[in-house]
Amino acid sequence: MRAYHFDHVHLRAHDPDTVGKWFETMFGAQVTRGIYPPGTLYPGQMRVSMTVGGQRILVAPQHPHDPMQDAPRFPYYGTEHFGFTVDNVDAACDELRAKGADIAIGPLNRDATLRLAFVRGPEDIMIELVQKP
Repeated sequence: MRAYHFDHVHLRAHDPDTVGKWFETMFGAQVTRGIYPPGTLYPGQMRVSMTVGGQRILVAPQHPHDPMQDAPRFPYYGTEHFGFTVDNVDAACDELRAKGADIAIGPLNRDATLRLAFVRGPEDIMIELVQKP
């Protein structure tokens, strides 16, 4: 069987720069910004690429030809959220709250070995924080 390796998560936003700034502030993301060149799907619009926890997250602008809809309210079917592991969920939530983050759920224990919380980001992006023993 062919080998598959994780490459990226792709988000879409009304304002990709705002999403990039939020991830920089909240999670220390390394963010690069650029403009889509002529001949691409989004010519002249901003593109944002972020690295968080060693993973790449791309943020695209509004689709140029198809109507856009706001994200559904959590929870929903499909790709609902992505998660980051942390050494201490409670401390991470305190730090994120101090930066203005919306801790939407938790911190709470899912079971005896897993503590978690959910952060609501811009565009209603949900990020799970996971503390494992």
